[in-house]
Amino acid sequence: MNYEIFETKERVLADNDAAAAETRASLRERGCFFINLMGSPGAGKTTLLLRLIDALKDRYAIGVMEADVDSDVDARAVARAGARVIQLHTGGLCHMDADMTRRGLERLDVRGLDLVVLENVGNLVCPAEFDVGADLRLMLLSVPEGDDKPLKYPLMFTVSDGLAVTKMDAAPAFDFDLAAMEARVRALNPEMRIFPVAPDDKAGFAALTDWLVERIEEVRGK
Repeated sequence: MNYEIFETKERVLADNDAAAAETRASLRERGCFFINLMGSPGAGKTTLLLRLIDALKDRYAIGVMEADVDSDVDARAVARAGARVIQLHTGGLCHMDADMTRRGLERLDVRGLDLVVLENVGNLVCPAEFDVGADLRLMLLSVPEGDDKPLKYPLMFTVSDGLAVTKMDAAPAFDFDLAAMEARVRALNPEMRIFPVAPDDKAGFAALTDWLVERIEEVRGK
């Protein structure tokens, strides 16, 4: 009896990676840097994004893709902040893939943009599996989520380039051990850049924005 075993997930991811590579190359030809912003619901993705827009909008023309299962709450906030924005509804899907992102970029229209940010669906699992064509993956972990998350969701911490640890002002209330969290992250990803930030922490946020500008200019200058 002859039959074939076809690994569908492996094929899906391979096709996705090919599409992501095309997107990355196309955006780089335009001089447009692409950030995939990921994290759990409530981690502070939109809040951090609005701060980044305010800090970088005088330097870069910014476009944003807001991916959610439903609603346009975040897109309206981003529009008020002065960035070009499109709201993407995933219809229940827990992540964006490369093809969905490509179509979102087409509708956003990246002409004239220097920087595009995808605020991915709130999730620490599925978004980590799919390359969307970004130049940089920036994830958020909020203090209330706990310092043990690298142990529970290792892939997200493995594939990301930078980690913003948000709501640091709440650390005492949640018994959050930053050093323990950093050690767990380093065991998975020694190259990860980690930036503790709080609403009133200008230095922490400045370190994050300086690093992003450095990465943006590194790619756009090529």
